[in-house]
Amino acid sequence: MRKSYFIGATLFVTLAVLILDQFTKAYIVKTMSVGDSYSVIPGFLNITSHRNTGAAWGILSGKMGFFFLVTIIVLGLLTYFYVKEARGHFWMQMAISLLFAGALGNFIDRMKNGEVVDFIDTYIFGYDFPIFNVADSSLTVGVILILILLLFDSKKNKVK
Repeated sequence: MRKSYFIGATLFVTLAVLILDQFTKAYIVKTMSVGDSYSVIPGFLNITSHRNTGAAWGILSGKMGFFFLVTIIVLGLLTYFYVKEARGHFWMQMAISLLFAGALGNFIDRMKNGEVVDFIDTYIFGYDFPIFNVADSSLTVGVILILILLLFDSKKNKVK
């Protein structure tokens, strides 16, 4: 059986996430000042205009050279993994597409503005979760999907 690449689907996912990410960030920048917040679902979801010069939770704030280098390496590794290891695995290719789009979306922000635009502000079980964006969501879903795929693959390949 010939293993294949799902180029059309992976390009669609990557471009759709990237376009949605960049559109929502541009809309927030255009319509809200930093710190403005609007309640969408009271006690659970707000749209809050925020800027982040670091990574998750603001760690490594202001280290643009570091983020540039790490993102280039990660994008290269994702491309390599897609070409060499994910052939014939539709869901793995989708997960890599989500990771690629998320990394690229935040990379574009850092290169263009020196910071990342965040706006999704949630309260989960009383915890004020750090504000994030579509690219961050894409990265998270991609990682979770890879973990699930690896878990099922390891169970399938266990020696009995």
